[in-house]
Amino acid sequence: MVKKIINLLKNYRAHQVFNPWAEQCTLDAHPNAPQQRRKRLAQHLDNEQAKLLLIGEASGYQGCRYSGMTFTSERLLLEGAIPRIAPPAKRLTQRKLPFSEPSATIVWGTLQALGLAEQVILWNAFPWHPMKGEEPHSNRTPSQQELSDGLPVLEMLLDHYQGIVIIAVGKKAAHTLTTLGIKPACEVRHPAMGGANKFREGMAQFAQSTP
Repeated sequence: MVKKIINLLKNYRAHQVFNPWAEQCTLDAHPNAPQQRRKRLAQHLDNEQAKLLLIGEASGYQGCRYSGMTFTSERLLLEGAIPRIAPPAKRLTQRKLPFSEPSATIVWGTLQALGLAEQVILWNAFPWHPMKGEEPHSNRTPSQQELSDGLPVLEMLLDHYQGIVIIAVGKKAAHTLTTLGIKPACEVRHPAMGGANKFREGMAQFAQSTP
């Protein structure tokens, strides 16, 4: 099933959208970067201990565009901060400093502090990277059509992890789940745009209420 999920991701194309698992970026340090991102994502999804699924909004240029994983940056990978993912032997990008995504740092830091990091799967309602125009290092809110485009792969993911506890990270994720007739266990504030403390508080409340 994981292979089917990644194949579905790989085959998607749309205007002003970058596909991390199929396309090469000018800052990629390796010619096989898309393949590396597919492998990394497969390692993340192959988790028999998975009990929790966090669903965000969309991939960003400081995170998934180069890492291939939701809420995960080049810096965190190099630091060996991600469960089941060995630190890369070399840099992922040709940038002077590794990309560091604030939301990624907040999410993984919170999960580790709460003892949930080994049990979690991270995803986005729109898993690809929506850009402003053709500017690669920009982010934008996915359109309603794009969120609809993400539904088939989200449905496949939910089918693979049947019975998993779902947390919506932000309103876009919550709305997308509603479209599928799914009520998440809880909705927490997205950590971006000043939402870090509320995200941490929401996750802590969830952890306290879970046996």
